[in-house]
Amino acid sequence: MPIYEYQCQACGHQMEALQRMSDAPLTDCPACNKPELSKQISAAGFRLKGGGWYETDFKTGSKKNLAGDAAKPAGSGGGTESKAS
Repeated sequence: MPIYEYQCQACGHQMEALQRMSDAPLTDCPACNKPELSKQISAAGFRLKGGGWYETDFKTGSKKNLAGDAAKPAGSGGGTESKAS
């Protein structure tokens, strides 16, 4: 269920309400008891559930950028590199 934000036009009281999308908007302010509540526009919040989201979940083939690949120097084939002086 979404959380809606309301503000009273009479007294300025702000509140949040957990409501179903099919529920009618609230109208009565709990602070001043006047029917002056209006819904506010706010950013939507969401939560990612589960074991985790990974960069490689939707990539295929050579497009995968694995964390282990980033640790390896470019061009290393598993051998040792020598530095030129």
